[in-house]
Amino acid sequence: MATFQEGLYYSETHEYVKVEGNVAYIGISDYAQHALGTVVYVDMPEVDDEVEAGEEFGAVESVKAASDLISPVSGTVVEINEALEDEPGLVNKDAFANWIIKVELSDPSQLDNLMDAKAYEEFCANE
Repeated sequence: MATFQEGLYYSETHEYVKVEGNVAYIGISDYAQHALGTVVYVDMPEVDDEVEAGEEFGAVESVKAASDLISPVSGTVVEINEALEDEPGLVNKDAFANWIIKVELSDPSQLDNLMDAKAYEEFCANE
């Protein structure tokens, strides 16, 4: 059963955003990692790359499928989770602890377009 963490923002493409100051941690939701199954590869951008809300920034591959990663917010990549390069399955162990990229937000108001945990849980229930 997927968990829906309070205090995060969620997109319809199953990414989450955790905000600390002006930095957004972006990863895939627990719901998404359950749907994908065992993650075998995570394709990430480079540090200093720009990401745009609604645009692809990488991909997650599992034994079942490959899925594009769509950025929920715009900004500059300040860090990638290098642990995922060697151990992509960390996403399956704890999707929320194992974010994929950290982004310095260029437009924090974009967060208003995302769902809270309750709305996202309802969205997933209707998929």
